[in-house]
Amino acid sequence: MSSLNHCIKFELDIKDENIVFKDYFYKSIKLQKHKIYEAELIQPACPFCGSLDLLHNGHLIANIRYPTANASLPVIIRLAKQRVKCRACDHWSMAQSELVNKYCSISNASKLKVLSALTEDRSMTSIARENNVSVNTVQRVLGSCSHRFLDSYEYLPAHLAFDEFKGVDRQLHFICLDGDNHQVVQILRTRYKKMLLKYFGRFSPQARANVKTVTMDLNFYYQDIVRACFPNAQIVIDRFHMIQMLTRSFNSLRVQVMKTFDKRSRQYQLLKSPWKLYLKKFDELEKAHPRYNWHYKDCLTQAQVVMEGINTSTTLENSYNLMQSFIQAVETGNTHELKSLINCQDQIGTLMHKTLLTFKHNLTAVLNGAELPYSNGCLEGFNRKIKQIERTAFGYSNFTNLLTRIRLEEDLYKEKEPNSLLMTA
Repeated sequence: MSSLNHCIKFELDIKDENIVFKDYFYKSIKLQKHKIYEAELIQPACPFCGSLDLLHNGHLIANIRYPTANASLPVIIRLAKQRVKCRACDHWSMAQSELVNKYCSISNASKLKVLSALTEDRSMTSIARENNVSVNTVQRVLGSCSHRFLDSYEYLPAHLAFDEFKGVDRQLHFICLDGDNHQVVQILRTRYKKMLLKYFGRFSPQARANVKTVTMDLNFYYQDIVRACFPNAQIVIDRFHMIQMLTRSFNSLRVQVMKTFDKRSRQYQLLKSPWKLYLKKFDELEKAHPRYNWHYKDCLTQAQVVMEGINTSTTLENSYNLMQSFIQAVETGNTHELKSLINCQDQIGTLMHKTLLTFKHNLTAVLNGAELPYSNGCLEGFNRKIKQIERTAFGYSNFTNLLTRIRLEEDLYKEKEPNSLLMTA
């Protein structure tokens, strides 16, 4: 072979011995400069009987798009595929190569490069522009990867985490994570109780008995699903959701007390402007260096502001002390203190009382949340990544495409049959 053929193959990283490059040149196509390589694809033997006695009958010219490091200079391989007839078995055939699939004009290398780009947080338009293909081609490569998260119904992790996220058409989709390694177990189109019972009911009794804990928020029917499907599982209420409910209840009470004062009064300004200080832990407030604030026109430390604000109402003071003690008990895992706080009889706000009543109805699960180390923190972080995927794509209208993109970006896709993947793309 000529040195030109060797140099072009080395440059393009093509190892097929049946492809022979003959020439290259530059050509403007649709007002864009392209680099054209001319090559011939040889048919060495009959694919049916293996005979070498072939009758050549012309070529089929195919323009193959090939990846390049310079996106502004697309590469096209003008491949002349030999058409032959076998004199031994009288079969007609055409030369084929691993460079490109049959009846396709986009090289397998370009598809693999597109697949690699889909694992990054990028839009399909930018991927198509970089690889000199259409957006539909990128979508076809994405669709060729679509398959379920969990193919086997014989195993479930010992620790699960349940939650939902907003996806296609602003609907809520169910998501389940492994609490230990934070890998996705399954994402379902809906979060309806009937759908979840049907899905988890497909697992074997041994797999469902293996589940030890299920972490969730205070969604009431998730607990029914756990009791129905997992006989040995403990229900764990996420610590973040418990504290969030309590702080929202206290914040609502603060606003109610604030509105009882005149807007120009000192009490109103103490409860309104520094509202974030009331939601922080008291130990984290500044207690040594007072600062002047023009709202209430005084030099006070953060701790002094909070103490003077809650002293305006006995109910507000009791609720604040309860909230601070509850947060400390959750952080230290003190279940006895937590139980006494939930059964508190002090004068607190109506919404705070309803929150404690909710905790009391779910007392075992709430105590498990404070005592056990499992939480939904990994799931909340994963939902944040899903939101970023949707934001980059300006939303998804197809649930399967969204599911596949999540898997690709989280490196959960395992390519079992790369050749079949490229054949379907």
